[in-house]
Amino acid sequence: MSRLTELASEFGMVERALGDPAALADTREYARLTRRHRELLPLVTLLRERDSVQADLDGARELLTDPDMRELAASEIPPLETRLTDIEAELVVLLLPTDPDDSRDVILELRAGAGGAEAGLFVMDLLRMYTRYVEGAGLRLNVLDANESDLGGASRVVAEVTGGPGAQGAFRALRWERGVHRVQRVPATESQGRIHTSTVTVAVLPEVEEDEVQLDLSEVRIDVFRSQGAGGQGVNTTDSAVRAVYRAGTPDEIMVVCQDGRSQIKNREKALVVLASRLAERERAAREERERSQRASQVGSGDRSEKIRTYNYPQNRVTDHRLEGDDKNYPLDSVIAGNVAPVVAALARAQRELQLMDMAARDAQETPHGAA
Repeated sequence: MSRLTELASEFGMVERALGDPAALADTREYARLTRRHRELLPLVTLLRERDSVQADLDGARELLTDPDMRELAASEIPPLETRLTDIEAELVVLLLPTDPDDSRDVILELRAGAGGAEAGLFVMDLLRMYTRYVEGAGLRLNVLDANESDLGGASRVVAEVTGGPGAQGAFRALRWERGVHRVQRVPATESQGRIHTSTVTVAVLPEVEEDEVQLDLSEVRIDVFRSQGAGGQGVNTTDSAVRAVYRAGTPDEIMVVCQDGRSQIKNREKALVVLASRLAERERAAREERERSQRASQVGSGDRSEKIRTYNYPQNRVTDHRLEGDDKNYPLDSVIAGNVAPVVAALARAQRELQLMDMAARDAQETPHGAA
């Protein structure tokens, strides 16, 4: 309750700050406050419901002494007690540690792996799946760059996923998608009807603020060129596309291309955001590698080399390899159409269960032997 009181107080301060003209004038501060408000709102809403249910329960118990109201009060008490217990369990879950990146926008990268042209086609299938999924979650997906093929596939797609008003954070919605996605199906070009296996690697990079990553612009080469591929009038007739290369020619080289629109300035800004996010992801991956032995309770590492899901077309089945039992398999036609939410919910639920088990184990260790 002490922690809940602190968070409720913080929510009040955030709400007041959002109404301050000074916060509105500071874009970065306003974005931070908006993210924090979105993080705290579910917990505060539940806490307010708890207070309301507790007040109703106290009132019903008082009416038990009234002969005229005793029967009505007695019928109201059990559902109120049940709801209060459920709310308190939900509050415990909301107090569990969360990923600090949950509320951030993300850079989504899809890359064709094994399977040649078929892998490229699956890249575009996943892009359509994610587009529908994030739109259903109140988010927006905007393609920044794509290496498309004549067959309708793509070897690589880079997109930005951003949150709208009241929507959950983009990273929270997509964090479980990191890793290798495997598809098993008969390619359109296969005359013998044989099933081929292809892979696509998905990376989900939380966007970072300028001051969060030390990006030395003297180490970044900026090239401009004419946008390629489909585009509106003017997109392909000016040198608006931007290529940002970090530490070119070294083992640390990172290349980012952005040809989203006709504005070279906006493409440059977005390319640097993607570059900074990739640097942050590189640092995160190195840190997690060092800490991997201490993270045994995590549901999958999300590492790019880890096969997380298989899309089996002949059997119309999607299998998430991080789950078990009934939570493991889903109808492929539903998932590929954008209904990814049930899979994400199962993964989040499994993670919470493991966190609760860890919490209980720690409490047991800390409680003196024989204590109540």
